[in-house]
Amino acid sequence: MKIKNGYITLNNMVFYAHHGVGEQERTIGNEFYVTLRLKVNMAINEAALTDDVYDTVSYADVFEAVKEEMEQASNLLEAIAFRIAKRLFNESLFIEEIEIKLMKRNPPMGADIDSAGVELHCIR
Repeated sequence: MKIKNGYITLNNMVFYAHHGVGEQERTIGNEFYVTLRLKVNMAINEAALTDDVYDTVSYADVFEAVKEEMEQASNLLEAIAFRIAKRLFNESLFIEEIEIKLMKRNPPMGADIDSAGVELHCIR
């Protein structure tokens, strides 16, 4: 048997960070949610056979990379999401595609809204 497609997912990682165009956003900060879906076909097949974390993408390592990128203040969510995807591609050759969703909780725009954000689908 061969696995056709394999994904590693990290859902709704929560970070408090200082991203935004407005001075208030960059000073006070806000909550952000990041969801990742990493297509890792080759790694999933190998790790399923070997049961060894070194044959796949460690979601603990992915979390640390996202955390470090979220700590770097940026104006736009697009820039942060792109930076995260680029770093993950650079750190693991196992990752074939990345879907990233980055949401800002209750953005200061005078609307009754839970969150607003961006989604990127990146391929190597």
